[in-house]
Amino acid sequence: MDFLMSGLAACGACVFTNPLEVVKTRMQLQGELQAPGTYQRHYRNVFHAFITIGKVDGLAALQKGLAPALLYQFLMNGIRLGTYGLAEAGGYLHTAEGTHSPARSAAAGAMAGVMGAYLGSPIYMVKTHLQAQAASEIAVGHQYKHQGMFQALTEIGQKHGLVGLWRGALGGLPRVIVGSSTQLCTFSSTKDLLSQWEIFPPQSWKLALVAAMTSGIAVVLAMAPFDVACTRLYNQPTDAQGKGLMYRGILDALLQTSRTEGIFGMYKGIGASYFRLGPHTILSLFFWDQLRSLYYTYTK
Repeated sequence: MDFLMSGLAACGACVFTNPLEVVKTRMQLQGELQAPGTYQRHYRNVFHAFITIGKVDGLAALQKGLAPALLYQFLMNGIRLGTYGLAEAGGYLHTAEGTHSPARSAAAGAMAGVMGAYLGSPIYMVKTHLQAQAASEIAVGHQYKHQGMFQALTEIGQKHGLVGLWRGALGGLPRVIVGSSTQLCTFSSTKDLLSQWEIFPPQSWKLALVAAMTSGIAVVLAMAPFDVACTRLYNQPTDAQGKGLMYRGILDALLQTSRTEGIFGMYKGIGASYFRLGPHTILSLFFWDQLRSLYYTYTK
């Protein structure tokens, strides 16, 4: 049940935040490996990107890649939050004295995140391809011509096999390790601290909300450079063997990006990341916490 509730919580959040994921993906690919000022900026900021995509691609384009996004969230977060929930319920995240251990929490979050992200990697790659698809006048990054999720997975599988489907999977892991450990560690630590201070009544929804808001800020700051590199790794064009033509791996993507676009290139789309990841973190952790409370209330 922990896995199911975790997956459902993440899907609920994804429906609301997917348009921001589309905007974030486009902004991260804009001016890829080009020096600042040498390319046309189709998307000046989050709000301008929303208006531009809606006007040129149509409003439906803001929900591009929703099917793979939902499937990825269910798989990735079902495994990630479910595994973390089991570790928490088993008492593995507390010291011998019974206090919450941030180090154990971070390690459990990272391990759970790696499992979920690696298994869901082909879905995330296809989601990136679909969300980058745009009309030629506002297109950024390499443009794949997929018709949908199943067609894309089938085509990549037939052309490049399992290796092609899991292309970029290892490069995506540092992003998840940093994001997942930061998110779950700060969420649990803040919740534990607020409970000790008795600011809110026990089991109050406000407790989960404030802890999730704190967690969202920490995740965005820690994860942004890895997120940019990961998007570019997944979206790069490939040769006949399915090997990326632009980047050799995550380190190469980070180095090339910082060298060509400067430090700000590493934080492209951070506004969209904040507006997307903040609410997504808040909503998914909030739904997860509330679903678990309901489940344990009615099953005891």
